[in-house]
Amino acid sequence: MVVLAAFAPLIAPYGYAEQDLMARLSPPSFAGGEPGHLLGTDHLGRDVLSRLIYAIRISMIVAVLGTAIGAIFGSALGFLAAHFRGVVEEAVMGLVDVQAAMPFLIFALLVIAFFGNDLALFVVLVGFYGWERFARLARAVVVDAKTRGYAEAARAAGLPPRRIYLVHILPNVASAIVVQLTLNLPETILLEAGLSFLGLGIQPPLTSLGLMLNDSRPYIALYWWLPAAPGVVIFLTTLSVSLLGDALRDRLDSSLR
Repeated sequence: MVVLAAFAPLIAPYGYAEQDLMARLSPPSFAGGEPGHLLGTDHLGRDVLSRLIYAIRISMIVAVLGTAIGAIFGSALGFLAAHFRGVVEEAVMGLVDVQAAMPFLIFALLVIAFFGNDLALFVVLVGFYGWERFARLARAVVVDAKTRGYAEAARAAGLPPRRIYLVHILPNVASAIVVQLTLNLPETILLEAGLSFLGLGIQPPLTSLGLMLNDSRPYIALYWWLPAAPGVVIFLTTLSVSLLGDALRDRLDSSLR
């Protein structure tokens, strides 16, 4: 999926918006359709395989950037809570509880209603999904790391807090944050697909996996390949990232060895 996303213009046989109305709703070539369209065409004669490859690219960009934003924002708040403790910690954890209790779909609807739908805004909006998990995790692992011998030794040596956190603590807690990032990524992919399916995410003329599912709704009963292609890719992508996250957890978590 990463290779397809990175080299989409080189791999896709057609442009994602290129139309051929004479071949509209053609079945896949292996099912008796046009020989030049491996996965068939949609209602506008656009090649499903080409749109699928570009959809993977857009969905992966949104999911990866959104998850990274959530990881950075949440981890930074977790570090602040672990460092200052007291009132700051209570304020951060209260904000975490509010975010965890708020239905994210309602929050997304409010933001899109007020500010409109833009790709950059959508990426930032997706980034605020799940940041509270990183905040909780970062606070817990940093509080634990501060009690370890290496942090105490660095503090006794007179090193400034910024150097202690960046040079000594962060490398030791980064593995837990990376594992959480890979576990959040499948949910972010499904979130993007769900919002785009509802018409709240990626907008035409761009394409995404959720938008392809949305476009195929009127044709599901007769033209099975239109929803099948993005649906299978969503399943395989989330499964692959989930398996990667489990493997990283087994490799990086010393308590499991």
